Amino acid sequence: MKSIDLSGKTAIITGGGQGIGRAIVSALHAAGANVVINYFADAAGKNQQLAEEFARSLGNRAMAAVADVRRPEELQAMVDGAVAKFGSVDFLVNNAGILRDKSFRKMTAGDWQDVIDTNLTGVFNACQAAAEKLRDGGAIVNVASLSAAMGFFGQANYASAKAGVVTLTKVLSKELARRNIRVNAVAPGVINTEMGQSIPEENRKVMLTNIPLGRFGEPEEIANVVLFLCSDLASYVTGQTVHINGGWYA
Repeated sequence: MKSIDLSGKTAIITGGGQGIGRAIVSALHAAGANVVINYFADAAGKNQQLAEEFARSLGNRAMAAVADVRRPEELQAMVDGAVAKFGSVDFLVNNAGILRDKSFRKMTAGDWQDVIDTNLTGVFNACQAAAEKLRDGGAIVNVASLSAAMGFFGQANYASAKAGVVTLTKVLSKELARRNIRVNAVAPGVINTEMGQSIPEENRKVMLTNIPLGRFGEPEEIANVVLFLCSDLASYVTGQTVHINGGWYA
């Protein structure tokens, strides 16, 4: 079987400074790719510090790049910067996302819109910014969620956005096929990241009873599937959503 070698190729990973995004950056970089670690500029500067320190630790095949996925002009500047530094872009991984969990009755219009704008429109914006610069034969991987299939209580906004990502993935796989650009999604279950660990302990215990493998996932287990989908080993895979959840199904 062929090994995965992404040498000479470049990947942009939104929300790449921490959590699942950080693991994806590490996996693609270890396979030889240049990596662009996107981050959102928070008021405290924590995201910038994390991304820049991470990029420095990876050496000259990595760069940190600020862009708010809700702002197309910032994404376009990031893509142009990646091309200027590395010469091309081959992969886009749409990982950036936020939570604003509340019951439907308590959810404000702002809670709804913030999540839709970031988790769904942000994916559309990034794909539109990158599509013309992606080399033919490249790949886009969108991070969806188990919530898109399960519709968890308190996640009307998040589940709707992630379900939209699944459908957007199918549409783009058809529209970009003429350039042999494959578009797929991964749908993680509960993963041991800062976001996953923020779930109340009582809820975590209940969740574990629904997972046949009896544990939560690790960020690297998501990253490995993303790596596969970016590689030539997945050359005939497009328009698919790969569920990575330890067997948790309705």
